[in-house]
Amino acid sequence: MKAIQFHEAGGPEVLRYDEVPMPEIGAGEVLVRVRAVGINPPDWYLREGMKVMPPELRPALDFPLTPGTDVSGVVEAIAPGVREFAVGDEVFGMLRFPGFDGRAYAEYVAAPVSDLARKPAGIDHVQAAGAPMAVLTAWQYLVDLGHDVPNPFTGTVHRPVPITAGTTVLVNGAAGGVGHFAVQLAKWKGAHVIAVASGRHEQFLRKLGADQFVDYTTTRAEDVTSDVDVVIDAVGGPDSARFLNVLKRGGTMLPVFFAEYDPEVTAGLGVTVSTAQVRSSGAQLAEIGRLFDAGKLQVGVDSTYPLSEAAAAHTRAAQGHIQGKIVLTVIP
Repeated sequence: MKAIQFHEAGGPEVLRYDEVPMPEIGAGEVLVRVRAVGINPPDWYLREGMKVMPPELRPALDFPLTPGTDVSGVVEAIAPGVREFAVGDEVFGMLRFPGFDGRAYAEYVAAPVSDLARKPAGIDHVQAAGAPMAVLTAWQYLVDLGHDVPNPFTGTVHRPVPITAGTTVLVNGAAGGVGHFAVQLAKWKGAHVIAVASGRHEQFLRKLGADQFVDYTTTRAEDVTSDVDVVIDAVGGPDSARFLNVLKRGGTMLPVFFAEYDPEVTAGLGVTVSTAQVRSSGAQLAEIGRLFDAGKLQVGVDSTYPLSEAAAAHTRAAQGHIQGKIVLTVIP
């Protein structure tokens, strides 16, 4: 079969479209003929050699590597004893995360049954592949963490804040993968949603349910918002702490990406900072799938590329300003 591999860390140019052996399935697994693959930040973190992590925490990489976790496709074969799926079932999932053994950038992939759910009938394979990591991140932050595993970077277990009618949720980076799902899930729970993104995304986000929109290219969100209950920051970085000031006392900051907060500052403001590391969950995706089928959730697709053009897709990702998700397609 064909798969994307890289034999050394580097830029998008290290991604190669190689001939590789078909994967073998083990106990509790199915073989999925891949129709589409979602691209996520951990894919390029891995490709770059995990430079995003402190040197002492970087895992040893055993090349060649095939990146990717998010797939949608059709079950081709099942291991003995598997009862959850049958050959021909359409499925989607995030494979073996946290970890770097998803190997999703391929024509076929061995997938743990526990990481898969039936693909919602109301969305196609491209949309389904764009969903898993991003929607599970938003779900585990805002709705149900679904496990008691501490975040390895903080040593604490995240507890989602109850979101009900009357809750105000601000989403920074609202047009991206996690952000556009956070907007929709907060709205589904009844929240008043403030979306922060560049102006070209305003209509996209209002259609997804945003009640207010802040164009960060012309207006600082901290100058025009206050008394917010929850901030989910899908951008992170050194500027993330500025959103602490829009929270009311008792409010919660949820940084999706790496960001540092002064404990004395947060204590003085009376706010909590809580983080989680998304984990694979076929059971949660099955529950989320019902929202897709009910029309409560949509997948924004920024762009698609053939599997063979994964390098071009990673180049697009590096340009930023993504609306929804970038997806690789695999021709049947």
